[in-house]
Amino acid sequence: MTLPLDALASLLGVVAFGAVLPIVPTGAAVSAACVLAYHEEGRIITLLVILTGAAGAYLGDLVTFALARWGGVRLAHTLRWLRDPERVKPAAERLRDHDVSVLLVSRLLPGGRIPVLLAAAIAGVHSRRFVIANIPACLLWSATYAAIGLLGGAIFPKPWEGIVAALVLIVAVSQLVSWINRRRADREPSSAEAS
Repeated sequence: MTLPLDALASLLGVVAFGAVLPIVPTGAAVSAACVLAYHEEGRIITLLVILTGAAGAYLGDLVTFALARWGGVRLAHTLRWLRDPERVKPAAERLRDHDVSVLLVSRLLPGGRIPVLLAAAIAGVHSRRFVIANIPACLLWSATYAAIGLLGGAIFPKPWEGIVAALVLIVAVSQLVSWINRRRADREPSSAEAS
């Protein structure tokens, strides 16, 4: 079983599409491709998977950022936490001060990337700054999900077992982060009522 160029092109398309419309599990796609690459003879294929995943994420983020610049205010009003301009300001300040780390964390947190990209667009983060800062964020994101895939591939002798293990780990971490975010959101209204 090999990962031919058309498989890498498919990975690029899936990740780019999922970065624009977050209905596709892009991290899982990178992890699964790395499991398959791990079971091949060359390490270059694994590196190509990481670079392809990062390129897809980067292209998708560019499209998403452009869409957010175009219709950001309208989109922001549909998101509860961005309705208040005072909530956009801290996100924009963090982006200006620590753009790479904020973009990386937003990529790794389920549901975190779109609000951060919207906040960046609404706050007027310069396109050139975003274009440069998002390169290492996408590379680190792809490498993280590739590492999950490599771990699954190393533990299990069959590629499908490694893919299943990587997917289970990704879903478990995503659910844990979502649960933590829900608990935090539940505490915010009660702390506001107390004051």
